[in-house]
This record gives sequence, structure tokens and C-alpha cells, in this order.
Amino acid sequence: MPLPQLLTGKVAAITGGLTGIGRAIALEYLRHGAKVAVNHLGGPKDEPLVEVMQKDMLEITTTGGEESAESRFLLVPGDISQPETGREFVAKAVDAFGRLDVFVSNAGVCRFEEFLEVDPPLLGHTISTNLTGAFWATQAAARQMALAQSPPGGSIIGISSISALVGGGQQTHYTPTKAGVLSLMQSCAVALGKYGIRCNALLPGTIRTQLNDEDMSDPVKRTYMEGRIPLGRLGQPPDLAGPAVFLACEELSGYVTGAQILVDGGLFVNLQ
Repeated sequence: MPLPQLLTGKVAAITGGLTGIGRAIALEYLRHGAKVAVNHLGGPKDEPLVEVMQKDMLEITTTGGEESAESRFLLVPGDISQPETGREFVAKAVDAFGRLDVFVSNAGVCRFEEFLEVDPPLLGHTISTNLTGAFWATQAAARQMALAQSPPGGSIIGISSISALVGGGQQTHYTPTKAGVLSLMQSCAVALGKYGIRCNALLPGTIRTQLNDEDMSDPVKRTYMEGRIPLGRLGQPPDLAGPAVFLACEELSGYVTGAQILVDGGLFVNLQ
């Protein structure tokens, strides 16, 4: 039995929404009646992904309702590591849909590398995308929600990681950025509460996405990881979509801010 639409009339913007977790959240928001703007890096490699995303969005948005399908979603290219990208993305979403109710800071990069082999370009790119880009994009969303619309308010969701809470020998350049996203959401909850803006973090565990597909294709490593997860399986991107709807829906989570929600199949509590 389908769930009732929980986000009808809401406007959401999601960075890095063309693949993986961001894509799953974007499509679920559409299913729940929201208008959705999706940021993606852009370039020739994105073209087939854009075509598939447009097809899936159209399938969802043409199932009913009086609005045209194209009036409910927007794809915006741009490198989120650049400070102006977040501002431009928010501006285009507002130009298209009139306001901003939900912002998901999801764009990120992850590459496994031995600590002694991490070089300045890798560290710099990881920080500028995962943390600095998240900061500027979140600030742009917050300025819109707090100062440029009536009534003010909204929900900001940062996609952090279980890696914010535990170490990773081949992720020394990555885990600090995800800890930073968690901290950013906590501090933003304090700073933005007076505007009616709720800020929370989702912490995925081991989710099978394009970022770790090569690593998880090793059957020995995959079996090992599955054995550590109480629910007995790796996560899939749609596993994050439901919690993201919960945090976006004021009726369900209107008194939730500064929180961190682990979506990890129980992995964290089994790491002791």
C-alpha cells in the first residue's frame, strides 16, 4: 500500500543528486509531492546519467496531478567545491519554484588511499568538495530560508557518515570531512533555530554506491562487511530516502534539530 504524500507543496534542493544517495532522496521527494532541484557536477560523463534521471523523474511526475511534469523538477550543473555554485544553485531553484523548504547537502567524493600516500591534491579536493562546498551551499540555503522568503524556515539535512564517528585507515583524508559535516549541522542548528530552520545530519553506514562499488566488488571484503552488520546486508541508497523524508517533513520531525541519525543497519553498535 503506497504511503500518503508527505511533502506536497514543498520545494527541495539536493546537491550531488544525480547518483547514489542523492538520487534516491531526490526521487523519493518527488514521489511525496515535492518540487525538486538537483545539482550535479556536469560535463560529458554526466550526460547519460542526466538522461536516465530525467526519464525516472518524468515517470514519477506524470502519474497524476495538475502540474506539468517539467514544472516539478530542475537539473542544475555545477561544481559544488566552488563557493559560487551553492549560491547559484539555490538562486535557480528559487527562480523556478518560488521558495526553498528543504536543502540536502549531499555532494561528496571518497577515494580509499593509504595515509602515507595521501598527497595535497587529493586532500585538497576532498576537503573542498565534502566540507568547504557543504559549508557554502548550506549558507546559501540558510540565507534564502531565513532572510528571503515568507514565512521563513525550513529543513537542512547534511549527509555525513558513520565515518564521522569511527576511524578508517584508508580514509584519513575523508573521515575528518564527514565529522565536519556533522559538526556543521550541529552548529547550524544553534545558529538558525531562531529562524525556524531545523538542521540535522544523516550518517549512512556502508551503502553500496558508485563511490565504493569497486571496493565492495571484492566478495571477501563484502562478506566480511555484511557479517559485521546486524541486519546482515549492505545498505542501498533508498535506505536513506525514508529518513530524509522524515527530516524534511515538519509534521513528523518539527521538534528535531541538531540530531544525528545513523542509517547503518546496526553497524556502529556492533563495532565494539
